[in-house]
Amino acid sequence: MRGMLKALFIIVFGAWALPLWAANSIQTLTTPSGIDAWLVEDHNIPFVALELRFRGGSAIEPLAQRGVTQLMAGLLEEGSGDMDAQTFATAKETLAASFGYRAYQDVIAISARFLSSHQDQSMALLRQSLLKPRFDMDAIERVRAQILTGINAQTKNPNDLVSRAFDAEAFGDHPYASDDMGTIETVSALGRSDILSSHRSALVRDRVVVSAVGDINADELSALIDALLDGLPQTSALSLLEPAKISLQSGIRVIDFPTPQSVALFGHAGMDRDDPDFFAAYILNYVFGGNGFESRLMRELRENRGLTYGVNTYLVNSDYADLYIGQFASANERVSEAVEVLKAEWDKIATEGITDEELARAKTYLTGAYPLRFDGNAKIARILAGMQLQGLDPSYIDTRNARIEAVSLAQARRVAARLFQPEKLRIMVIGTPQGL
Repeated sequence: MRGMLKALFIIVFGAWALPLWAANSIQTLTTPSGIDAWLVEDHNIPFVALELRFRGGSAIEPLAQRGVTQLMAGLLEEGSGDMDAQTFATAKETLAASFGYRAYQDVIAISARFLSSHQDQSMALLRQSLLKPRFDMDAIERVRAQILTGINAQTKNPNDLVSRAFDAEAFGDHPYASDDMGTIETVSALGRSDILSSHRSALVRDRVVVSAVGDINADELSALIDALLDGLPQTSALSLLEPAKISLQSGIRVIDFPTPQSVALFGHAGMDRDDPDFFAAYILNYVFGGNGFESRLMRELRENRGLTYGVNTYLVNSDYADLYIGQFASANERVSEAVEVLKAEWDKIATEGITDEELARAKTYLTGAYPLRFDGNAKIARILAGMQLQGLDPSYIDTRNARIEAVSLAQARRVAARLFQPEKLRIMVIGTPQGL
């Protein structure tokens, strides 16, 4: 999920430059049926962006049916009610509406973009897809084939293979340990009854949050939501999960795979989004490996030594686990040198922290770039839905930059010793590396 802005651009869009509508424009509401929603009204364009998020996602599906949530979500636009897939697509295009259905490990995301003049017809069509999907056998086999093709492709992709190995070690018997696309065996065995059961368990009213941005007011949105979701099950037969126990070992593991370049995936446990030190960790990641060509790892691995084309690190915050990971690729004959540089830099930032100059540069970029995320109704709606899932309140938009500015050099250095743990660093390398 991460480029640098030119200095002048940062100055123009500095820490003071919050989105013009800002947090005080976010209306929070609860519909008569009890569904929470956030709204930003914008009547300048006759258009609405609507986002639905159902907590649970593919992580809660039965392990023996791994992949069923992905298959179910992929079928929601393959016909509903008395419309087959082609008729449904034609009806949507006639309304100039756009719908998206995506399943992730922790959430199912439904997106809609529609003209306010076609609101009733567009929402009737979306409602039909959510409540009355056809799950025709020809559509099931078509989408199943697409998923199986993707799974087969992953068996030849070193990036996918090393990710799967890392997750399997990190999460043990937790669902995070396996890919939510499923396996050839589990996806091939799925029947229509499994898909119907997944639909009933995944799209439930007591796990949904809603956001909307555009040409609609609070009363209209409240009525729209209750009408749209009326008839969905209130609750799920599948329970949410307990936090995962991260069981990564330390040191280097090599996975043999015939490829001219080795891929290294590295990391260990991360930091919870609610941790008081999170913003310091966020800054540290930016300095270390999260800001492209300006990061320490990019400078040491690419610019100074030419060992890789690119390297990135990420704070990964999921519902049930937090990781701090990164990845790069390097020629087989040079990857051992790259790994040694990585280990040295991991140890250096843990013991020495960052400099005052690095801290100031990180603050300038992170606060200056933040308003640029809010550059369209659809993006704002996605951000608002994500904030609700993370348990944030609307004031976060106004206070986020201040929290970054409040991080002191002493705090950043203290948190560096906490976030970066050289003795726990796990490095998995896939390829035919020399010297490892």
